[in-house]
Amino acid sequence: MFKIRKTFKYRLWPNRKQRESLTATLDVCRHLYNDALQERRDAWRTCHTSVTFGMQSAQLPACKVSDEPMRGVYSQVLQDVLHRVDKTYKAFFKGRGFPRFKGKERYDSFTYPQAGFSVAGTQLSLSKIGNVKIKMHRPLAGDVKTLTLKCENGKWYACFSCIADAEPLPANSNTVGIDVGLESFAVTSDAEVISNPRWYRAAQQELRLKQRHVSRCTKRSEGWRRAVRVVAKLHRHTFNQRHDFQHKLSREIVNNNGTIFVEDLNVKGLAGGMLAKSVHDAAWSSFIAKLSYKAESAGRWLMKVNARGTSQQCPCGAPVPKKLWDRKHHCLVCGLNTARDHASALEILRRGLCLRTEMPAIAGMALEAPSFSYGA
Repeated sequence: MFKIRKTFKYRLWPNRKQRESLTATLDVCRHLYNDALQERRDAWRTCHTSVTFGMQSAQLPACKVSDEPMRGVYSQVLQDVLHRVDKTYKAFFKGRGFPRFKGKERYDSFTYPQAGFSVAGTQLSLSKIGNVKIKMHRPLAGDVKTLTLKCENGKWYACFSCIADAEPLPANSNTVGIDVGLESFAVTSDAEVISNPRWYRAAQQELRLKQRHVSRCTKRSEGWRRAVRVVAKLHRHTFNQRHDFQHKLSREIVNNNGTIFVEDLNVKGLAGGMLAKSVHDAAWSSFIAKLSYKAESAGRWLMKVNARGTSQQCPCGAPVPKKLWDRKHHCLVCGLNTARDHASALEILRRGLCLRTEMPAIAGMALEAPSFSYGA
């Protein structure tokens, strides 16, 4: 039995005093993050000296003596803030963006990395904060490693990162190819069509009205802050709808199939074109990520195949060029006559099966494919 890392997220219900303590802790962590980042920037600009995590961590005891708010924060929480700064610098040297200072809207969580917390029934005990009511809608599984407290649009959540046993499902010999798209969210090689909910499009009219209200308010005023919270709440609702839909769909696919093939899409590139809004609304990367970790936990196979030309080639191996607006697939070689997306799903399945049998799968080349039975 192998182990996997899982995160369990629960809603917190702090009282007024606890909300103030949580917010104060978050502010201290944010100020420490910005100060640590400033120290690293200044050291390099003035002396060309790199400041390490160990050097900054050694300063914490002296900082806590001179700074009263810092004394009200658990020591390992402060150390984790310095770890975050260190990680952002390491990511920068690997080609990511340069670390930025965090405003109130950009710093929304802090972490207990090892200790300082415990759960008993409906109470979450937090060092330096107290016992906070927690809604345990499902039991924790595995060994809890870290606890991250996150504030989302004024609501607090506890995220437990755990090392848990995988939960393999019974063996299943079914194989499926999945073609994701915009007209339909996905079409499988079994000819199942999953409609595209278009959650963002459905909420767009209401969002326009709420965002106009934001634009009419004086920036940073109390009315502006209230209007921003309303917009954020609507965005969060849209995100939750999409999240729930993808979780249920990915669970159904993993439960019913032993091997799953998807396209290895460059979603970032697709999201930069004229269809960017629709691509973001579909959130293919999020869906494939959910498929991936659910398949890993269930002992299933998930394989990505080359996405180039899947809609321009017939599953029999013959090229069938199409324009973007051509929604039908008709092959003159094998006589396959079906929807364009269904043919793409069959081609994804073919390429995936070629990979499983260690045959070369090169886009644009006619490969020997497994035999399929098609209707006329």
